[in-house]
Amino acid sequence: MSQRKKGRRNGPVGERALHSVHTHPVHESTSIWGRRRVLLLNSTYEPLTALPMRRAIVMLICGKADVVHDDPTGPIIHSATRTIAVPSVIRLRSYVHVPYRARIPMTRAALMHRDRFRCAYCGAKADTVDHVVPRSRGGSHSWENCVASCSPCNHRKADRLLSELGWTLRAVPSTPKGQHWRLLSTVKELDPAWARYLGEGAA
Repeated sequence: MSQRKKGRRNGPVGERALHSVHTHPVHESTSIWGRRRVLLLNSTYEPLTALPMRRAIVMLICGKADVVHDDPTGPIIHSATRTIAVPSVIRLRSYVHVPYRARIPMTRAALMHRDRFRCAYCGAKADTVDHVVPRSRGGSHSWENCVASCSPCNHRKADRLLSELGWTLRAVPSTPKGQHWRLLSTVKELDPAWARYLGEGAA
């Protein structure tokens, strides 16, 4: 008696419907599922998070979200019954309550966005983070004591105070305000189409 081969179990309905990806250019298709992110907005247009491309498409197929901003150069998803161009921004059809959390977590990505990727000392392109008051001299690892810095300034400053160098900050470092900064704290590179929904810090 021949044995029937066991097939793999299918996933959720929305994901079963996705079976091919066409991108521009084509060679990106091998990794597009893992790299691409789509901005998810609440029904009130409040930014919530950056979703993996697959999750965003499933939400559209299941009718949980609508497209807000199309990306004509983005990948194309083909399902059994329809073709979907992966958008840059989608919006929930129903409002989702987000618990209020006062303190925005300080991450390298968020700090770079706050300082607009410019060195707090000279204004050149920043590529590292520096403690204004060095940790070795009692400085804290906080929004108020950390700034974006270029490597030359970081090396010149070392563990010295600004007063010892005669330096001044281009702007006083502070904690950013607004819930969209939670998203900025997790994303290093932003889709330009997201800027109008993320406000200050995304430009």
